[in-house]
Amino acid sequence: MDVFAHIESWPIAGTFTIARGSKTVAEVVVVTVREGDLTGMGECLPYPRYGQSPEGTLEEIRVATAGHAILDRQRLTELMPAGPARNALDCALWDLEARKSGQPVWRLAGLAEPRPVVTALTIVLGEPGQMREAAERHSRRSLLKIKLGAGAGRDIERLRAVRSGAPDARLIVDANEGWTLGELEQVAPVAADLGVEMIEQPLPVSEDEALDAFRCPVPLAADESLRAGEDLDRLAGRYQVANIKLDKTGGLTEALILQKKAETLGMDVMVGCMVATSLSMAPALLLAQTARFVDLDGPLLLVRDRQPGLDYHDSLVAFPQQAVWGAGEHG
Repeated sequence: MDVFAHIESWPIAGTFTIARGSKTVAEVVVVTVREGDLTGMGECLPYPRYGQSPEGTLEEIRVATAGHAILDRQRLTELMPAGPARNALDCALWDLEARKSGQPVWRLAGLAEPRPVVTALTIVLGEPGQMREAAERHSRRSLLKIKLGAGAGRDIERLRAVRSGAPDARLIVDANEGWTLGELEQVAPVAADLGVEMIEQPLPVSEDEALDAFRCPVPLAADESLRAGEDLDRLAGRYQVANIKLDKTGGLTEALILQKKAETLGMDVMVGCMVATSLSMAPALLLAQTARFVDLDGPLLLVRDRQPGLDYHDSLVAFPQQAVWGAGEHG
């Protein structure tokens, strides 16, 4: 088995701004595994928040796969920690297995055939007026995700501005660790009044314990706090929703296990993404079939998507007839 990995840059449409910064390009790492005439592909996006870089991810893949003529998904968990490098390899191996067997990944994983699901569309952090205009442009979408985390007072203005621009849309909020507990206490009641269905990662990971004594009127989702299954036991009493991203879990294999554990603990599941192409979204779309919240809008934030890509129509995302990933040798 041969393993190849390279970096690709995908321009973002405009600027993607959240509480911890802005970017205009998504730098992804693409992995190809080859066995005979068949290949499988996977994609990941290294995240600086976790000390990751595209170059470091390439090196991690090189070291982990050196000298291994045969790789399988279970072996990967012994060779590599959870993270984007393992995710790209894991998904590439799923894709290769589908092509070798002629069976789609959903069937190999024992899942139901995937159907279209509603995905959120992100309104990036900006001035209230800018965010209201963005909400107005996308007001016909079923679900909007609002980036906040830049001061409670202004965030309340932003939240009200988005609601005025999209009065009928379902809303979820992502603070990206940007608030203190006091700020959460200010914003949460307003969010509840405006019909916000979930607030994602309000506090820094280091301050999770502060949530023990706080009863939020809006369900809270763990994102940066949740990377692997062992995190769930300490998070279950503080958060009501587990945001599962394959770049955190290290691939679809581990994500499926984490999803079951979250459900066992009584947590709802959100399936999220980094800003990347449909090659990253496709494995997560399988995971999203039973999730309460789906946020797989990465390709919609790019100037262009990989082709073939997933089908995005109105608020729905679905697998197209032409294979993106994991469809098997015979379609």
